Amino acid sequence: MGKKKGTRIEKDSMGEMEVPADAYYGASTQRAVLNFPISGQPLPRRFIRALGLVKRVASQTNLELGMLSRRRARAIGAAAQQVIDGELDAEFPIDVYQTGSGTSTNTNANEVIATRATEILGGERGARLVHPNDHVNLGQSSNDVIPTAIQLASAMAIQNELIPSLERLRNALEAKSKEFWGVIKTGRTHLQDATPIRLGQEFKGYAGQIEESIRRAKTAVDELARIPLGGTAVGTGINTHPQFARLAAARLAKATGVPVRETSNHFHAQATLDSLVAAHGGLRTIATSLWKIGSDVRLMGTGPIAGLGELRLPETQPGSSIMPGKVNPSILEMANQTCFSVIGHDQTVAMSVQAGQLELNVMMPIMAYSMLDATEVFTNALHVLRERCVDGLQANEPRLKKYFESTPQIATALSPKLGYENTAKLVQEALATGKSVVELVRERGLVSDEELGKLLDLKALTGG
Repeated sequence: MGKKKGTRIEKDSMGEMEVPADAYYGASTQRAVLNFPISGQPLPRRFIRALGLVKRVASQTNLELGMLSRRRARAIGAAAQQVIDGELDAEFPIDVYQTGSGTSTNTNANEVIATRATEILGGERGARLVHPNDHVNLGQSSNDVIPTAIQLASAMAIQNELIPSLERLRNALEAKSKEFWGVIKTGRTHLQDATPIRLGQEFKGYAGQIEESIRRAKTAVDELARIPLGGTAVGTGINTHPQFARLAAARLAKATGVPVRETSNHFHAQATLDSLVAAHGGLRTIATSLWKIGSDVRLMGTGPIAGLGELRLPETQPGSSIMPGKVNPSILEMANQTCFSVIGHDQTVAMSVQAGQLELNVMMPIMAYSMLDATEVFTNALHVLRERCVDGLQANEPRLKKYFESTPQIATALSPKLGYENTAKLVQEALATGKSVVELVRERGLVSDEELGKLLDLKALTGG
């Protein structure tokens, strides 16, 4: 087979293949590039970084166990570190939509690291002083490496990026709760007037939702931290040292700060990937919470004249190409859209795990993309939501006071004194006549002014 200009000949188990002369990857990677011209979207950088971590740790562990020479292990570790650092990202061209085990990408990593390690040892590309399978992939299989990299990348993204963003949003909502604590407003249930509530109490509820979201995110990290590395092909650990999984997990924990540990059941960890469903389920719940908060704030900010107008939203950009001066709740709309995206990714992950058969799940690349895209989108959205919306929210106190003073539902505080049915008649009359409940009570002398003041005390109405 003659080669074209600008290419070199590489071999794999299927024979010869032309690859770009300056590429670190080899024949198997090139086959995958040709086989999967689907989306043009490679696997995320976070995943490639995690894959590099696995390969570096594997070389260190195999050296410790006497399975690799020091010279080769150090070269593999140095090459893998370049993968971790992003220096070789262009060498990972394979599409997300590829072989379901992710074997193409694992082979891609093996070839790139082996070729770069060969260079580090003084050899030319293609010389194979370091072999992609015999040395870089020693004691591993795509079937345990790829799910490990997915879990590791996802856990790091959640722990190091998503959780801090959630914590900052919680702090911002708590600050607004304190700022708005003295502002009394009409509560609403079924979108109808209800008993009074403090605006600060509403925001305390939102802060509580995010606090629970932080707890769920931490639970997701714990789900992902139990890795299948060491199970190799089907969970039996064939062709790997009995101590490899335990030692590699300990190294990964130290390198990442994630509480990584070997799974207690390799057959389960490779065949089902239930941990991904559980972890992404946590992201779905967080999305549901964020959607509720965003929708509430958007509703309270409707107006400025014909809506509720209880909150003044920060003005971030013009809202219409035809209506001058119109400003829209663009940041909240963005945040809600990201929630829908996360929920869609959750469905993808659930269906992908469902599609696993017998000893292996074969929908892993799309799960890697879904997990990491959901986490990244969420992290960015939370940052923008806090900085460009929550921090700048203002209470429209005149509007809130007007609603609060005119709603007949403050009569609920009189019900223990007057009885439910008598109080209901007062509410109905107030709505029919336009008079306030307080006016009607005073007209009829149902309650003394002193007692009325106690019953309608703001602390009594809002619980403190």
